[in-house]
Amino acid sequence: MSKIAVLMTNMFEDVEYTKPAEQFANAGHELTVISHSAGEELTGKQQEATVTSDIGIDEVKAEDFDVLFIPGGVSPDELRADERFVSFTKKMMYQNKKTLVICHGPQLLLTAEVLHGRNITGFKSIQTDLKYAGANVFDEEVVVCGGTLVSSRNPDDIPAFIETSLSIMDS
Repeated sequence: MSKIAVLMTNMFEDVEYTKPAEQFANAGHELTVISHSAGEELTGKQQEATVTSDIGIDEVKAEDFDVLFIPGGVSPDELRADERFVSFTKKMMYQNKKTLVICHGPQLLLTAEVLHGRNITGFKSIQTDLKYAGANVFDEEVVVCGGTLVSSRNPDDIPAFIETSLSIMDS
């Protein structure tokens, strides 16, 4: 069982959180939704999902988690403007924690400056940004780098994202 840190705020892409979260929990993994503060009501971009944050970013340490999960939507762009989330992301990556990002999720990795030389994918509109950050970008439904970084492009890739993420977490 892995302890998963989920970085999210409002305007997350609903299904990019709900579908993986359901499967991860069903597989026995423990998810902790981290936002600006504990008890925050977070609403998805499509307004199909509402999630209550478990804890605030000031109350967590990277050492307490095995996995970082960043769903897409507008949320990652909002979070990367806050140095606390950038610093947490950087620590997770430097500690070689398993990292799962989908769609716009890699934006937080961009700001944390942890993508140079890594294989990744993301939503079409950020693929050039990923290249500028020194990443090797692939337009594929799921890309794995070093056995620790799993990325996918969009909601259509969710089944492959979930399957690969579970496989990585169980290894």
